[in-house]
Amino acid sequence: MSLKDSINKDLLPSHIAIIMDGNGRWAKEKGEDRLFGHFHGVESVRANVEGCAELGVQYLTLYAFSTENWDRPEYEVKGLMELLVDTIRKEVPTLNKNNIKLHVIGDISMLPGNAQNELAEAINETSANTGLNLIMALSYSSKWEIQQALKQIVTEAADGRLTPGDVTQETFKNYLATKNFPDPELMIRTSGEHRISNFLLYQLAYAELYFTDVRWPDFRKENLYEAIIDFQNRERRFGKTSDQVQAQ
Repeated sequence: MSLKDSINKDLLPSHIAIIMDGNGRWAKEKGEDRLFGHFHGVESVRANVEGCAELGVQYLTLYAFSTENWDRPEYEVKGLMELLVDTIRKEVPTLNKNNIKLHVIGDISMLPGNAQNELAEAINETSANTGLNLIMALSYSSKWEIQQALKQIVTEAADGRLTPGDVTQETFKNYLATKNFPDPELMIRTSGEHRISNFLLYQLAYAELYFTDVRWPDFRKENLYEAIIDFQNRERRFGKTSDQVQAQ
């Protein structure tokens, strides 16, 4: 029996965020080049996107490439960009078939021109879909995102369009790259690392964090189901006491 049968469909996290870690280590353990791991990691992306869509999860954010990743060896960055372009081109028909809408957050201007073009086309071609919202974090980091938000706020304040009293938690969220999405309820990180690595720092304030030793290329639907079941067994208090939560 699949773990899927143990999931309570009424208690699904509406937004799952995943740090897809361990491609390079997975490849190294097999005596292969790091890009070999990234290539096989695409299969896990397909499986987890499909798994979320089948369950009815509304939002899935995948941390695909951070601003810090630009400092990796040139051959690896070039290979990742080529893999990105090739994958987007191939996956659009599948996204449309499964009613999945693609979004991208991050400093897209840093991506190669062909990658920017493929992303723009994919976003446009899936824009009418109404199922799972797939959000790819590319050339993204939370510190970059918050810096950009503050720049915009300061600019509007200098122009007289904004006053200090206008800046509330709700209005601040409107300056973030994720302004059109709810905050994640569940954040998954693979490959045994117990940190969030500059990923959605503001948005993960009350997310449940799930860490697993499984390398990303091996993280498939059953692993996703296990994380969701773990989430459903937690008590989410949001600063309240257990008694208060249970009384609701």
